[in-house]
Amino acid sequence: MRYVEVGGLRVSVIGLGAWQLGDRAWGWGTDLGPAEAQAILARARDLGITLVDTAESYGGGESERQVGQALAAPGARESTVLATKVSGTWPSEERVVAAAHGSLRRLGTNRIDLYQVHFYNPLVAPEATMAGMRRLQRDGIVGHVGVSNYPLARWIRAEAALGGPVLSNQARYNLLSRRPERGLLTYAANAGRLVLAYSPLAQGVLGGRFTAANPPGGIRAANLLFSEENLRRAEPVLGALRELAAAHQATPAQVALAWVIHHPNVVAIPGARSVAQLEANAAAADLALAPDELAHLTAVADRFEPAWAASAAEVARRRLKDLVAAARSGTGPSGPSAGPGPGSPGRTSQP
Repeated sequence: MRYVEVGGLRVSVIGLGAWQLGDRAWGWGTDLGPAEAQAILARARDLGITLVDTAESYGGGESERQVGQALAAPGARESTVLATKVSGTWPSEERVVAAAHGSLRRLGTNRIDLYQVHFYNPLVAPEATMAGMRRLQRDGIVGHVGVSNYPLARWIRAEAALGGPVLSNQARYNLLSRRPERGLLTYAANAGRLVLAYSPLAQGVLGGRFTAANPPGGIRAANLLFSEENLRRAEPVLGALRELAAAHQATPAQVALAWVIHHPNVVAIPGARSVAQLEANAAAADLALAPDELAHLTAVADRFEPAWAASAAEVARRRLKDLVAAARSGTGPSGPSAGPGPGSPGRTSQP
């Protein structure tokens, strides 16, 4: 495992995103449960993964409870960089402080190493949000402050409001979603900050398992990148990943992760629903791609142009079909999968 250190915080270049631990949208209670969650978290420590990222909103707090249970193991808390997030619904000073104390209770700890604002709310002044963060730092409850889904100007404004470093910014970043390259990556590298790349595999698109002829179900079906047209358009990128994977005796997903973390001060936080998946993700930290291989991947990805309008219509049709089937079966939609999925306009959920 490789590590990066900025501002006194040392983290593994591959972290663990914990949205799936406790959230029915990812099969919690059916395909995944507490036993699997604890096995994943324990194995992460064995592999040298230090960064675990969760949020108060994941599974209604269940993700934090699962992480907290794992942190009770001997030596676990000391070896974990614990990151969680306050919802951006109304991050006022008092709400930020109250939310942190709620997270502490669920996590079973007395400190949060990296406390992040899940997304910005244009109706709440950053001075109010960061006043809450300052109180938490002053009281020794929070070590470092971070943000998530913030454009560069808002990140810088948050730092000014805090009066100190906002050490990290979580952003969707992968070969098919490149927006952080418009300022965030350069700022992080030059200012000694971190970009935490969530959805580094585009929720599985870059794993190569799904194709236009084999689209996914579940929560992924609501992601516009999984439309038939976008999967077709992504095929050149998937082809390049497969070629490099074969050359390195790796998987396409590992190559895609290696591309993300080759950027300075960028850490990937993929989720994992099994120990085997976690182990494969961790191995990507030691996969060294040559400069010409990185350049080839980037060039192929540069040519990817998603079709959002057609994809939105397809996703709506797919969702309507699911709702009709659920109504006929009497099960009905459940959990966050009933709403717009990651990748949809306006949604800012993590990995």
